[in-house]
Amino acid sequence: MHYSKIVFLGTTLLALSSCGVKNSALHVTVTNTLNTERSFETVSVDLNRVTAFNIKDTATTVAVIYPKSKDTLTSQLVDEDGDGVADVVIFQPKIAAKSANTYNLISISKRSEAKTENPAVYSRFVPERTDDYAWENNKVAFRTYGPVAQKMVEDNVPGGTLSSGIDAWLKRVDYPIINKWYKKMTSGAGTYHEDTGEGLDNFHVGASRGIGGIAVKKDSTYYYSKNFTTWKTLATGPLRTSFILEYENWDANGTQITEQKKISLDYGSNFSKFEITITGADTVSAGLTLHSNTGKTSVNEENKWISYWEHIDDSDLGSALIIPQGLQATEKYLTPKQDESNLYAHINVENNKVIYYAGFGWKKSGQFANEQEWLAFLNTTSEKLSNPLQVSFSK
Repeated sequence: MHYSKIVFLGTTLLALSSCGVKNSALHVTVTNTLNTERSFETVSVDLNRVTAFNIKDTATTVAVIYPKSKDTLTSQLVDEDGDGVADVVIFQPKIAAKSANTYNLISISKRSEAKTENPAVYSRFVPERTDDYAWENNKVAFRTYGPVAQKMVEDNVPGGTLSSGIDAWLKRVDYPIINKWYKKMTSGAGTYHEDTGEGLDNFHVGASRGIGGIAVKKDSTYYYSKNFTTWKTLATGPLRTSFILEYENWDANGTQITEQKKISLDYGSNFSKFEITITGADTVSAGLTLHSNTGKTSVNEENKWISYWEHIDDSDLGSALIIPQGLQATEKYLTPKQDESNLYAHINVENNKVIYYAGFGWKKSGQFANEQEWLAFLNTTSEKLSNPLQVSFSK
């Protein structure tokens, strides 16, 4: 589990003896129902359950204590809806197989906040590189593209990108690289398209769905949005970064589609969580680009994932979507049109919502030696997502 030695962003906790611990507390029991140890999985507690805590008071925060060891776990207050007020407190416990731990949530006074300019879990709008939005954690990094990049293409200006696909930045270090790589690129000191020891961006997106972009299928044709139009950052570390992307309404063979993406990425995860709010469609198709279709596709409907394992330059890459609920069908869509061949997961829209997880594993990062290890990891991850840690409360 993460302890207080990790640098906090926005919720730094000083030693409890110097912070003025208040009497109010909530006991949170986290239960692992699986026959395997669980770690680097995020537990979320609705702050409405912590009725004695005055979280709107900027001088107050929440400490998560493990009573057995007296350790303080790294925690983070998260604004889920973008209204400027924290909605949940999150933390990542370590729970043995078939067991439960109880933690104390305590309201404390913040005396100071130690911030870091480069949290491991991070996202931001990148106006200096046209108008990307990029996000990362200690395992993976992603980006997607904004309206300026779209207009450049439409106006025949070099350097633009017209795509609502999701790009993968292949990092092989556990420290932050987004700001470093962009600075290297924009300053002329180097390029993130070459690996100098930290990884690189050699993943081509184009008009494809990349890793997790969506489409709506009408008859035999896939339709999708253009670049995002607006963005809003909700959280940046230490455990989660999250943000909202809005898209201009788009046409799917005569049907108007509205689309909003809420994307989050947690510490220790290879997968971004996509929460899509959409109208005009009963089914959404989330995709993985097949590039030149020289790799291997795998579909496991029982464990609710699709995967593509391919060789890029001097290493292998596995990309995948995990759909814990609502997976309807899959399709390997091949076409001679450039960048439009994708492996799709068709997902039912329920109450105008679709939720899935999109991510990747790069062999050169040292996480996966081969496709077999990658597929086994997908089975394990899917099992955990389908059987989340259970949370109960007591006073």
